[in-house]
Amino acid sequence: MADTVTQLLLARADDDNLAITYEGREWTWRDYIADARRTAAAVLSVADPTRPMHVGTLLGNTPDMLIALAAGALGGYVTVGVNNTRRGDGLAADIDRADCQILLTDAEHRPLLDGLDLPGVTVLDTSSAQWADLLAGAGELNPHSVPTATDVFMLIFTSGTSGNPKPVQFAHMLIPFAGPYLVEKYSIGPGDVCYLSMPLFHSAALMGGYCVALCGGAAMAPAKFSASTFLSDIRRYGATYMNYVGKPLAYILATPEQPDDADNPLRVAFGNEATDRDIDDFSRRFGATVWDGFGSTELAIIITREPGTPAGSIGKGAANVGVYNAATLTECPRAEFDENGALINADEAIGELVNVEGGGMFMGYYNDADATNDRLHDGMYWSGDLAYKDADDWVYLAGRTGDWMRVDGENLAAGPIERILLRIPEINRVAVYAVPDEHVGDSVMAAVVLQEGAELSPESFAEQLAAQPDLSPKAWPRFVRIAPDLPTTATNKILKRSLKSEGATAGNGHLWERAARSRTYQDAFAAGGVR
Repeated sequence: MADTVTQLLLARADDDNLAITYEGREWTWRDYIADARRTAAAVLSVADPTRPMHVGTLLGNTPDMLIALAAGALGGYVTVGVNNTRRGDGLAADIDRADCQILLTDAEHRPLLDGLDLPGVTVLDTSSAQWADLLAGAGELNPHSVPTATDVFMLIFTSGTSGNPKPVQFAHMLIPFAGPYLVEKYSIGPGDVCYLSMPLFHSAALMGGYCVALCGGAAMAPAKFSASTFLSDIRRYGATYMNYVGKPLAYILATPEQPDDADNPLRVAFGNEATDRDIDDFSRRFGATVWDGFGSTELAIIITREPGTPAGSIGKGAANVGVYNAATLTECPRAEFDENGALINADEAIGELVNVEGGGMFMGYYNDADATNDRLHDGMYWSGDLAYKDADDWVYLAGRTGDWMRVDGENLAAGPIERILLRIPEINRVAVYAVPDEHVGDSVMAAVVLQEGAELSPESFAEQLAAQPDLSPKAWPRFVRIAPDLPTTATNKILKRSLKSEGATAGNGHLWERAARSRTYQDAFAAGGVR
């Protein structure tokens, strides 16, 4: 039985079933693996074997990205999934932190590197004539190494307690661990098509999509997620399986319902962070089974829904999943509810979601012992997620510790966003924090105090945000409170818990809001809201 991505790929080297379908082009598994071997040989021909053999991928969901993933496994080097929503110095810092010596990009993403200082990094544009020449002259592949199960397949970035993204060491064994279960559960095999529209630099796409195709021999249809083109993509690619993370189901359900929506080949949608309503509505509307679970990039805690899961719960974890008080290192009491279902012992019942047996499949952050120790201490893995359990061990998420926000399937930290907002000259003080999103997870909210006598319009605010090259699209505040002052402690620290308790309201100030995925703000009252 295969225990590495390399072994899984080599087992399909002579497979003439469909592996990739993309905008009218097709690759068999034989073609895919041959292209991946050629890519690996080209990369290694310009690599420095005395440095960490880390190859970054600043790419979208395209065949080039799928080929790059396989090339790393076949070439015996580590692929670094570079987050293509990062900008400016933050993007450069990620590439540097992961010790990338080579960076693969394409015409779409190459402009993101303009003006960045990337010492020691060789940038290869897969859409260029230079790359075509390099492939043509690459010769036979002589792998850098032959990976074992616990060797690193990828470095995948997440956010940590300091606010800087940290690269998680994602082992080879995780793909053959996750794939077979999903393949068997949903009878995935040749003839099936896995729709991969979640970012392939993220673990959710690997553990929920790529592994299924590779282990089952199904085809992959890489795509950029769009709610408006979702159904037409499913139909034209003949997609029978998809994965998601965050709010894609909600975005799709926001499109106008049509009487023939269920006339499509999709059988299964697997992912995490969908609401109960979205799960039910998506299943009904599109005629597909939806299976939702919980998991972090670190993969130390995995929880899935099962039949009978109560509304609001994310399911039951294994025996090693607990909810602990971080201060006392003891398990939190079970949640108690009133006659209306309201939690009445929140202070006692809510704690941090932990793996009581240790790190599980978490192999630590690359070259960051301090951050790893923040997650692994006192014999347990501490997720940073707040949760509570009921008397029957059903788990409910209650938010995140500190200033973390879970926005559209990704964790964002408040500090970097605050620093960017303070570049706007009209702003004097700012606090960024999470408020509940209307679908799932969090929305970003900012409370700002203007300079004395300054004026700032919604239009000017949006224009100045758009001018910030290092502001991720997901980090744009959904709500903005223009306040005369902010609540503070005696030591002049802003009391974010007071702001959070007030939610997306104007307080004693003024509130702007923008629609999801919009880049324009308007007065909340003018929009018809009462806040």
